Amino acid sequence: MLALAVLAIPTPLLAAGAFAMGQCGAYGQAYDYAGEDAARAAALKQCQGNCVAVTMKHACAAFSIDMSNPCGPHGYAVRPQISSSLNEATRECYKYGGKQCVIRAWACDGRG
Repeated sequence: MLALAVLAIPTPLLAAGAFAMGQCGAYGQAYDYAGEDAARAAALKQCQGNCVAVTMKHACAAFSIDMSNPCGPHGYAVRPQISSSLNEATRECYKYGGKQCVIRAWACDGRG
């Protein structure tokens, strides 16, 4: 009976994540954090250089770079499903002038 009572205690759902992107393909990722601020800080800590971070909650993020010029055009996307984020990140890279855009990194958080 006591074991059932312990199992019934609610636990926080760890479902916040972040993806940081920087110059020349630099990136950092964090997932399954209790809050978006902590996830953002963890992702930025992994990313080298001048990086920006986007958060994701029950979603997936993808980062695309131009293989012919890794320090040039890039794209990213955060979407509910991995396939959508991969496709959109690649489209964004081409939109900004990429010639050979490929996915550099991706991550999903929670139910993404």
